Amino acid sequence: MQTANVVFDAELMRRYGGEGPRYTSYPTALQFREGVDAVAYESAAITSVGALQNQPLSVYVHIPFCFSPCFYCGCNKVVTRRLDVPLAYVRRLLKEIAMRAAYFKRSRVVEQLHFGGGTPSFLPKRSLVELMSGLDSHFGLIEDASRDYSIEVDPRGTDRDALRLMRGLGFNRLSLGVQDFEVGVQRAINRVQSVDTVKRVYEAARDLGFRSINFDLIYGLPRQTAATFAETLEHVVAMRPDRVAVYGYAHMPDVFKGQKQIRSNELPDGAQRLALLQLTVDTLCSAGYEYIGMDHFALPSDGLVLAKRNGTLHRSFQGYTTHANRDLVNLGVSAIGIVGNLYVQNFKTLPDYGVAIDEGTLPSHRGVRMSEDDVIRREVIQQIMCRGVLDFSAIERRFEIKFADYFERELGKAQSLAADGLIELAADRLTLTPRGRFLTRNVAMVFDVYLASDGQRKRMSRAI
Repeated sequence: MQTANVVFDAELMRRYGGEGPRYTSYPTALQFREGVDAVAYESAAITSVGALQNQPLSVYVHIPFCFSPCFYCGCNKVVTRRLDVPLAYVRRLLKEIAMRAAYFKRSRVVEQLHFGGGTPSFLPKRSLVELMSGLDSHFGLIEDASRDYSIEVDPRGTDRDALRLMRGLGFNRLSLGVQDFEVGVQRAINRVQSVDTVKRVYEAARDLGFRSINFDLIYGLPRQTAATFAETLEHVVAMRPDRVAVYGYAHMPDVFKGQKQIRSNELPDGAQRLALLQLTVDTLCSAGYEYIGMDHFALPSDGLVLAKRNGTLHRSFQGYTTHANRDLVNLGVSAIGIVGNLYVQNFKTLPDYGVAIDEGTLPSHRGVRMSEDDVIRREVIQQIMCRGVLDFSAIERRFEIKFADYFERELGKAQSLAADGLIELAADRLTLTPRGRFLTRNVAMVFDVYLASDGQRKRMSRAI
């Protein structure tokens, strides 16, 4: 199958379809270690390029609560129907907002904000108001069109009044968890929601003026077939969201307990997964969506497409974004941020997070300070993941290295990728071919020095 600048080579994808990082960070979270304290955070916040140049901030807020478990989910979540648990969490989250804000000048306004989960729309309306008020008081939210404020919602628990409140609070982007519309698949993953339910939320969001709407889909789910997923894609194309993220299901029941409820004999095999992916790409590209990279598609008018064209596309913990090289403030249980050359992650459990907040300390638990080599390799991997072209001379100028000498071993390994048609290698650059665009992760992995351990790869998702 061939679309604009993309060639789907099933045989090549079968050969390269093993496990690997998604590169939402480099080094990845597998390299995080305990011992990141307030002193390290303060040092990073003071010395970061963002601080020195007074750049705007990105903020991520993690809301872990869900009212029922989705069996496929690998996110950090807390399933509850009790109201006191999220209310107590919000009180602590407001305290963390105040603590984190002390490390940043208020003039560094929040240009990008994302509420993820879990299910952020689970929160009572007054709690959303309190959180946005707290963020505005301590960080400074903006109202102009340049802001990118997004929130994830569960269509099953979201109505027009809730959307109107979110819009009034400043959110202008919405992400809807769809996954699959076929009821048999929905029952197998414990997430039943009709097409009409999603459509009502989608149309209300359009009426209320949300600038961009994203649908999340998953291929490789139990009981999923090409015929049923084609119907799901048909419904999606008819509604026409601005962005579509189509993730490959990663079945790791030893890591995520909820996945033990999924019957492995109901999962599509490798050939069926490839057929589902090919169907997805074919359908979306034929409907006018552009392939951004990895698992993201967008309409030509969307900011992701514009960012890819002008070279400002960035990959972060939120996937592909339009805001490159921003300090990212992490708020909430398990949330990950980056300030300067320091990655930091909060405690992963509510009790540990709560103890830290109640003691008046940052709930930072793990992280890693990037070495000079990490910084160089992160930029190399960013160029591959976001631009599809690695400009050797640009890396040489920025880091004062001789690319061919510094990456002699990696360029040797890349020869096999070139021989297989994934990339073109020239004296001054590496370029992904249309055949290699679906295997971007595999190309980036050549430059990752942390992949020597097979044990690490077993903890990663499949590349396809």
